[in-house]
Amino acid sequence: MSEVPTIAIVDDDASVRRAVQRLLRAAGMRAQTFASGDAFLQSLDGAAAPRPACVILDVQMPGLTGLDVQARLGGALPIIFVSAYDEAHARDQALEAGAVAFLRKPFSDQLLIETLREVLGEGGR
Repeated sequence: MSEVPTIAIVDDDASVRRAVQRLLRAAGMRAQTFASGDAFLQSLDGAAAPRPACVILDVQMPGLTGLDVQARLGGALPIIFVSAYDEAHARDQALEAGAVAFLRKPFSDQLLIETLREVLGEGGR
């Protein structure tokens, strides 16, 4: 395995950020965490900041929602949405705009890792 991929975790819930960060580290991935969509987008503007290989993005957040962040990224990065709410319209909108997956919290750790490995080209395909 060459370079360790960095995954951005954007969620306003600190416990979710910590849990997903631990899961990714255990799977051999590097994680950067952000408490808001604004903080994440600002990090991409920094010249020294490495671009993440994928973004795990919460739908419902104060300020910019996950869908707002997705629109601003304009398809530049693969996105896996996570949400505690079963919102069919948000799910449809996210997937139609190019999201790789839409997982409902609480999601299976194994499903998240398998989805990430597919995105990163490490899947069994």
